[in-house]
Amino acid sequence: MAKKRPHVPACVHHKPTGQARVRIEGRDFYLGKFGTPEADEAYRRIIAEWFASGTLPEARTAGKTAESLSINELILAYFRFAQTYYVKNGEQTGEVSLIRDTMRVLRVHYGTSTADSFGPLKLKAVRESMIAKGWCRTEINRKIGLIRRMFKWGVENEIVRADTLHALQAVAGLRRGRSEARESEPVRPVAEADINAVLPFVAAQVRDMVRLQLLAGCRPGEICSLRPCDVCRDGDVWEYRPESHKTEHHGRERIIFFGPRAQEILCPWLDNRPAEAFCFSPAEAQAARNAEKRRRRKSPVQPSQRDRTKPDAARTPGDCYTTASYRRAIQYGCTKAGIGDAWSPNQLRHSRATWLRRQYGIEAAQVILGHSTADVTQIYAERDFESARRVMAEVG
Repeated sequence: MAKKRPHVPACVHHKPTGQARVRIEGRDFYLGKFGTPEADEAYRRIIAEWFASGTLPEARTAGKTAESLSINELILAYFRFAQTYYVKNGEQTGEVSLIRDTMRVLRVHYGTSTADSFGPLKLKAVRESMIAKGWCRTEINRKIGLIRRMFKWGVENEIVRADTLHALQAVAGLRRGRSEARESEPVRPVAEADINAVLPFVAAQVRDMVRLQLLAGCRPGEICSLRPCDVCRDGDVWEYRPESHKTEHHGRERIIFFGPRAQEILCPWLDNRPAEAFCFSPAEAQAARNAEKRRRRKSPVQPSQRDRTKPDAARTPGDCYTTASYRRAIQYGCTKAGIGDAWSPNQLRHSRATWLRRQYGIEAAQVILGHSTADVTQIYAERDFESARRVMAEVG
């Protein structure tokens, strides 16, 4: 979905001063004598720069240079930009929260320092504080990259000196086994026995989401946002094109294929709802649970208990599962099934990746999983050491 262009504020005559004035985000900017070519040029320039950078002009033109701009001011300007840039389907993405958490560490240590004084040693000091917090190595590398990205944005908008960014780029990322940062646990495939153990303890919607995701190898978000209108049922293999997906901003198309087994699971959820309604709904799951409880009840239902819904409840089931609610439903099933090490929906994708690579090769797994390169598929798929053993038993 294309980003909506903001409304263009008009240039008006401020009669008390005789100047041209434009109001942007509730702030007034005076451009010189109204009606003069200089004022018209200043108006066009300030609007163009606002569209280009997404920040208020005064953040760049009110005497703020790299020598006087503080880290706090840089963070504020960049965060305002991030809040409008990292938006998908009308909502801010998780990148905004990640930026907020990262900049909080930077602000605590160097918020009042100037932008031009922030060099490699200070960046490494921020990194050390992240290590002390117990963050894993890959997360720290990503957050240090976010700080560099902010300085790159500052250079692009002429509020940070280019040599400052160049110096920060000299800081190499943490390498495995060569720092005190802890290593994250790799995501492992989930055992089939653990999957089958959980299914009886989750709602029918979640049960079929798990089975469908395991067959298709799709991402949790893709199975949560499934709608009948997104599924093309022509041909022996159905094609599901998500309205929104992880790599759409790179211009890539995502197609998920449903074979006969997946079609059998999906059919009941396609034909009993409007085309644009979500196939798997927490509200439907809650209604089904309440109906089942009412059916099993042996005592008469009191009039006051016929409808116990709270119209002003703080939390009500939605029309669509989120990746978080989908994960919580599975973890609840793991608890009920007595599985100590609860598994997550992402592990279903890893399980399918491992099986697909073993049976059909990495190229087929790459296309089915929606990866742009085979290297990413290697991360998702466990190494098939059994194949190596069979080969070496014959030729080794």
